[in-house]
Amino acid sequence: MNNIKTLGELKKSGYVAKGIKDELRNNLVEKIKKKENVFKGIIGFEDTVIPELERAILSRHNINLLGLRGQAKTRIARQLTDLLDEYIPIIEGSELNDDPLNPISGWGKSKVEEMKDKTPIAWLHRSERYVEKLATPDVSMADLIGDVDPIKAANLKLSYADERVIHYGIIPRSNRSIFVINELPDLQARIQVALFNILQEGDIQIRGFKLRIPLDIQFVFTANPEDYTNRGSIVTPLKDRIGSQILTHYPKNIGLSKKITAQEARLTPQQRQSITVGDLLSNLVERIAFEARENEFVDSKSGVSARLTISAYENLVSTAERRALLNGDTKTIARIVDLLGVIPSVNGKIELVYEGEQEGAAIVAQNLLGKAIRNEFIELFPDPGKLKKKKQPSPYQSVITWFSEGNTVDCLLLDTDKNYQKILNSIPGLGELVDTYVPKLNAAEKTTWMEFVLFALAEHSLIGKSSLERSVQFKDLLGSMFSEKDLFKGGEENIN
Repeated sequence: MNNIKTLGELKKSGYVAKGIKDELRNNLVEKIKKKENVFKGIIGFEDTVIPELERAILSRHNINLLGLRGQAKTRIARQLTDLLDEYIPIIEGSELNDDPLNPISGWGKSKVEEMKDKTPIAWLHRSERYVEKLATPDVSMADLIGDVDPIKAANLKLSYADERVIHYGIIPRSNRSIFVINELPDLQARIQVALFNILQEGDIQIRGFKLRIPLDIQFVFTANPEDYTNRGSIVTPLKDRIGSQILTHYPKNIGLSKKITAQEARLTPQQRQSITVGDLLSNLVERIAFEARENEFVDSKSGVSARLTISAYENLVSTAERRALLNGDTKTIARIVDLLGVIPSVNGKIELVYEGEQEGAAIVAQNLLGKAIRNEFIELFPDPGKLKKKKQPSPYQSVITWFSEGNTVDCLLLDTDKNYQKILNSIPGLGELVDTYVPKLNAAEKTTWMEFVLFALAEHSLIGKSSLERSVQFKDLLGSMFSEKDLFKGGEENIN
């Protein structure tokens, strides 16, 4: 079909023009009938967001995706292009993607009237039919709709009454395309008002021109509920004109969150080959985000983006990789102590309330990591708190007793794998404890779990832990009370 070059050839081919909403609908119907996955790579929305989105497309609605940051709103919008026809014909040189069979611009109509069946046509690929605009307070009517261009008027020697002096904005130029406005509430109210007629009637007005340009656009808006109170709001008449408002959400469990992180993390082939990250470490990375979403120091209205866990996972791998490079190892497995390397990824991804700001981002991040370890531990091991309340024998007693006798263990951040295993194997009862509750582990995995138990016992206040700049030291709880537990302050005090 895209070999056709003139309007006459297009007519003979039997081509039938259709609106973009019908185009999306028809292609979605075919994909549903074939049971194809329409939104590939969108994880966790299979029973919630995606069915609502499909219903909106079948209803030929404009759509508002409402949700906190990092909930794949823009990604969903960009994937809508997969539901467009591969190519559509336009009048060659048209600013507004004029349909050759039904031009809407003055230029397009004149072109067809002048050249008739010899009107040259071009073919527009679906990848070129997606337009995205970030809403900011400085976006103007001229940006979105258009305005009179005095330079064009002067160059062409035209009066301002001539339609040819108009410079069309981004919305008219998106005719027959998907047009996305991200962060809609950030648009000034008077600019939102300008969208009323476009959404309801499908036409535009520019200055004093009597224009009736029936635009054919699929609008998709994204918005964050926080914006409704902090920065702006979507004016009520505009919300009324948007056919479907769809609520997005964060992954509902750690399993789904892990799938998203594994899919989105940008690791090099070398990193994938040389660094092994076990399920335990993967779970802990995801649990940090889940803990943050419920933490009293984190602003829940702002949300905790999925980008937190993606960045944290990348930093975890890089921390292990750096250690392997310094030690001359070709392969290594990520350790619990490597999680200290994810703190910079957490610092910039959470919005803190006033009390959190007083604590400091690094302290909050460290506490989130501690809570993640503590809560992950009781998923597989007996809860020390419950054991104490019920006055039951503790399976951790041999380890606790060993430390209470004055023994200490230093886990160096850059320790070799061989020395790392030797240190942990020197603790009586630790290996047997892991074998009891997490059997069938290989040697490297078992060592990671042994380290995890030490961190967890410290988080449950059964043994002491002191964090220095280059190591984490485990010792008797009473002895640790005389040293600073915070990673950064502790490091400075010990160095000085």
